Amino acid sequence: MKRTLGTCYYPEHWPEEIWAADARRMADTGLTWVRIGEFSWVRIEPKAGDLQWDWLDRAIETLGREGLKVVLGTPTATPPRWMLHRHPDMLAVDAEGRERKFGSRRHYCFSHEGFAQESDRIVRLMAERYGRNPHLAAWQTDNEYSCHDTTLSYSDAAQEAFRPWLKARYGSIEALNSAWGNVFWSMDYASFDDIALPNLTVTDPNPAHMLAFRRFSSDQVVRFNRRQVDIIRQHSDAPISHNFMGRTTDFDHFKVGDDLEIATWDSYPLGFLEDRVEASDEHKRRFARQGDPDFQAFHHDLYRAVGKGRWWIMEQQPGPVNWAPYNPAPLPGMVRLWTWEAFAHGAEAVCYFRWRQVPFAQEQMHAGMLRPDSAAAPALAEAQDVADEIADAPDVSIAPAPVAIIFDYDSDFAWTTQPHGKGSSYFQLVFDTYRALRKLGLSIDILPASSRDFSNHKLILAPGLMHIPESLKRAFIETSATVLLGPRAGARGVDLDMPVPLAPDIPGLELAVSRVESIRPDMPMAVQGGGSIINYREELETASNILLQLEDGSPLAVEGDNLIYMGGWGDQSTLARLLTSVCTKIGIGTVELPDGIRIRETETERFWFNYGAEPAHFAQRNIPAAGVLREALTDERAD
Repeated sequence: MKRTLGTCYYPEHWPEEIWAADARRMADTGLTWVRIGEFSWVRIEPKAGDLQWDWLDRAIETLGREGLKVVLGTPTATPPRWMLHRHPDMLAVDAEGRERKFGSRRHYCFSHEGFAQESDRIVRLMAERYGRNPHLAAWQTDNEYSCHDTTLSYSDAAQEAFRPWLKARYGSIEALNSAWGNVFWSMDYASFDDIALPNLTVTDPNPAHMLAFRRFSSDQVVRFNRRQVDIIRQHSDAPISHNFMGRTTDFDHFKVGDDLEIATWDSYPLGFLEDRVEASDEHKRRFARQGDPDFQAFHHDLYRAVGKGRWWIMEQQPGPVNWAPYNPAPLPGMVRLWTWEAFAHGAEAVCYFRWRQVPFAQEQMHAGMLRPDSAAAPALAEAQDVADEIADAPDVSIAPAPVAIIFDYDSDFAWTTQPHGKGSSYFQLVFDTYRALRKLGLSIDILPASSRDFSNHKLILAPGLMHIPESLKRAFIETSATVLLGPRAGARGVDLDMPVPLAPDIPGLELAVSRVESIRPDMPMAVQGGGSIINYREELETASNILLQLEDGSPLAVEGDNLIYMGGWGDQSTLARLLTSVCTKIGIGTVELPDGIRIRETETERFWFNYGAEPAHFAQRNIPAAGVLREALTDERAD
């Protein structure tokens, strides 16, 4: 698989006289891909039924004439203002009952059938016109589903769609009442028509009700996306993608990915560090101009799984952004490092957002590859360097990693519904585990919870996997891999009921979780030999072999057959001890990396990444500041 580069371009933002010069400059920089169109609805259709395609025809032709490949985005993330005259009730509604009004973007409810039909119409017209265009090489549906908290909508349209969804899932109102435990607080329903959305209740709604609404909302995203995909496929053979986001877990990306050929995501390392990474102020200061050493890599591995091996970065940060609490410029070399790290994790393409910084509207403070006056911004030279380097680089071939983590969006729905402690989140638990593995120099695959074949891996980790179907339990027992579970693995049934026998209830582990507690941030529990338990702890009744204990002698991690259960949320020190021990036992080599140094292996190469602001010397290797070192695995010599 050959590595390629691209950018995001908005011809409607610029005078047509400069389009050709822009296209030539993109090609001269070494770019292959140009994404356009995803916010263009009002220029395509300034008034209902008044279709103006000529400018887009010319833009695609201008880009294609320079050999650039077009990724065409469907424009449904930004319905024009006239759309609200047609469908005044199409707006999403937040949990407090307030409409999400026009004036920015993503102002629609996924459940509104009138808008969904308008979406079908514009996508069909676009696909009919451009589906066989020789310059069109890929599609993008919509833009950043869920951005700005737009998955959950408490609108009338959502309520009307939720009721038949519930009926299809449960069959009868009696079955729903039983599954939800509605006898509690006298909440039994006589009819599906009696069920409202779980907001504006006096106190907490039934957690099973909330979980069902989250699952429904996720399915509405899947449904909306599938309608676009089905229409495009009638008129085009080009692959279809969607650009997902970082730390966005309120819809099931794997289910959306099942309908796509390519998963893409939008990578903003500096923005995410301030906006989405849970870390100390010291950590954020140290990596303020580089980004977190593990956050991007986690999402690379996640979206490689969502895309079933095919994935891109559709938007790569090229400089300061406009939307985080603080928006520093990256260190020299970081744009190159981020690009190479994506390639090392199997990206087919990295596209920089955006080509030219726009001098107006909401994103005018967001840097591009060019300044607003068309002079080169610093990222342009780094992109040119990568383009020159990949011209001579071998193709990427990704081999299965020895270690895999299961990531399950439904478990995130359950944790979000019932966190049991302030700040506890499924994403953070999984990410903490991923970070601990990366610090040990390991490459990692991420798998969906639908996986049943683990033969390519030696170690499978499933922290926080709230509900474990019986078929997955059997797969864990039958695999030759070692499986590390917990905490909260198997802690709930499919509707958030507590199972009896008590969790985790897996043959091979003589274990029951007898009681659980959440822990204040200032009350960590010491572990014998070093480290602590934070956030969440389980009391274990066990006859299995004990691997780790708390200072008071209570069992913390136990093993039986090929299964290990961790009854608490370990800090990085505790996780490192446990994971090093397990890896050594099963023959996986580890190395304790300095802070900021990370490794990623492909089938033929090893990449060393230095997220530090200073050069690093480690294992007889000199790794430049904000730099990348590549070496062939066959002879261990650096390129």
